[in-house]
Amino acid sequence: MDSVLYFCPFKNTTITMIPTLQIYNSLSGKKEIFEPIHPEHVGMYVCGPTVYNDVHLGNVRSFISFDVIFRFLKHLGYKVRYVRNITDVGHLQDGGEDKISKRAKLERLEPMEIVQKYTIRFHDMMRIFNLLPPSIEPHATGNILEQIEMVRDILNNGFAYESEGSIYFDIQAYLKKHPNYGHLSGRKVDELLAVTRDDLKGHSDKKHPADFAIWMKAEPEHIMRWKTEWSEGFPGWHLECSVMSTKYLGDTFDIHGGGNDLKFPHHENEIAQNTAACGVAPAKYWVHTNMLLMNGRKMSKSEGNTITPEELFTGDSAHISKAYSPMAIRFFMLQSHYRSTMDISDDALLAAEKGYHRLMDAIKTSNNLMHSSVIKSGVLDAHLIPLIEAPMDEMRDDFNTPKALAALFDLVTKINALNTGQLDINQVSSPVLQRMKETLNTFVLGIFGLKDDRASAGDTSTLDGLIQLLIQLRAQAREDKNWALSDRIRDALTNLGIQLKDGQDGTSWTFV
Repeated sequence: MDSVLYFCPFKNTTITMIPTLQIYNSLSGKKEIFEPIHPEHVGMYVCGPTVYNDVHLGNVRSFISFDVIFRFLKHLGYKVRYVRNITDVGHLQDGGEDKISKRAKLERLEPMEIVQKYTIRFHDMMRIFNLLPPSIEPHATGNILEQIEMVRDILNNGFAYESEGSIYFDIQAYLKKHPNYGHLSGRKVDELLAVTRDDLKGHSDKKHPADFAIWMKAEPEHIMRWKTEWSEGFPGWHLECSVMSTKYLGDTFDIHGGGNDLKFPHHENEIAQNTAACGVAPAKYWVHTNMLLMNGRKMSKSEGNTITPEELFTGDSAHISKAYSPMAIRFFMLQSHYRSTMDISDDALLAAEKGYHRLMDAIKTSNNLMHSSVIKSGVLDAHLIPLIEAPMDEMRDDFNTPKALAALFDLVTKINALNTGQLDINQVSSPVLQRMKETLNTFVLGIFGLKDDRASAGDTSTLDGLIQLLIQLRAQAREDKNWALSDRIRDALTNLGIQLKDGQDGTSWTFV
């Protein structure tokens, strides 16, 4: 892709000692010692949202997991370039219709209005859950020229063909030189050739059902389209991530992340595209988050077994007994390892809320613990030091948040005992006491990204962001003449002690 300008990935710097980290690599199917390509630097790409709708709770879980990974890598001392894309074109539904174009027709808006609307709402939700922004957040539509260039490269290298103005990746040609297609997802080649989940499998202009589109000729009614020598069209969904990851991180980078549902076809096809265009697979380590269950079953709208973040915030769902704060929900999600399925239920949320409050209270308690004078050594030090080191050890084992939390609660027990006098604070040296405080604060507030969002009249910054989102949802409901939903949002807030006031300048809120 010589004609396209790419960012220089990283410059070499002085190597420092960084603690050993084990990371589970989906490509090898085992834990490996993490060895970044560039010393001290980590390039991480995570598949972001397709902005045609609000993010669901499973998306939130995945993004929180990678937020914690991002925070922990930085804590270890790495300089991390975290790239998370916005998909605003090319994500096709069954039958070949673009999800954004379909939503635009439903809402009677321009596609870019849909993109803007749901990008803003996505960012609002990420702020509510206290996620750090990525280092770079590229949009698919902002990298169309680079995607066209990659299509040319794949064509020129003999791994794609043109058919009626569309360009398809030639799986059979690729398999002749790269028989490992399907390795990431564990799919057997024979199965892949017999059937494919590619959304475009019904197109008769493909040589083989397993071939997938990297450029699609646009139908006359398709709004989002760009001119090329093949046709006026738009890029295939898989192509954008191949382009944007390598553009900002180099042909080969360290970590590629996403949900388990993206292993096939999305990530499998990314590997094929990058190998076909650049000669190498894109990522050294593939990291995948697992799915979210509800009451022991897969979430399903058709079966009524689902819940949205907004319903969790308001308590407006038959599945839960009360409203839960964003930080209580974030804490709940950290109680499961990112590779494990997570089962959400009211009982589990209630227990998580208690644990979250206990952790927040322990931080305040620890910060108030102090010696009357400096104590250089203490008989309890040898017992406490392993407890202080345990959260770091657990996180270095493939980002094991549930075990790290359990280790923190062991530390909390000791902090509370020191506070009540069950343990003599004078038997703890001043350096060890300081390490206890720092460990709790660093992990809870820094690495785990939690903060005390319990509502108070004096500290409402987080609460205000949450209520503003609900005000937007209520305004949309009123615009849609969905008066029942509008009233439910207002009544739920009233029950929480929050009153909405509608005026000429919009809707404001106050504590009752």
